[in-house]
Amino acid sequence: MSTVNYRPEGMHTVTPHLVCAGAAAAIDFYAKAFGAEELHRLPAPDGRLMHAAVRIGDSVVMLVDEMPEHGALGPLSLKGSPVTVHLYVEDVDAVVAQAVAAGATVMMPVADMFWGDRYGIVIDPFGHHWSVATHQRDLTFDDMQRAMREM
Repeated sequence: MSTVNYRPEGMHTVTPHLVCAGAAAAIDFYAKAFGAEELHRLPAPDGRLMHAAVRIGDSVVMLVDEMPEHGALGPLSLKGSPVTVHLYVEDVDAVVAQAVAAGATVMMPVADMFWGDRYGIVIDPFGHHWSVATHQRDLTFDDMQRAMREM
């Protein structure tokens, strides 16, 4: 019987794996925008990144360069993304401002939300959507439904 854990040390069960047109530049952007720490990168012989990983807070995000020949296309090539990566942070206003200064575009300005978070959405230069939040109030599901109806 193997003693190797099914999930590598430091990883969570669900891990975003982003395809980017320019994964190396995306690593630099995520460092500036979200304080990402680069864990590793594996370049292909042609210079594209076959695999890379960064840590943002307590989570790992994997990255790869677009490789159309393998069906790997990023949001810019696909003309958008149906996926949003969510970040909980201590100060949503500061992190969104930092992301914008690094080159992100605000899709939804930061505001207090009925579910108890202060929340906003940015789009990074590679087309990925990032919702960013600071949890402010613990609410029951009934409280959230009531607040949503009152909006």
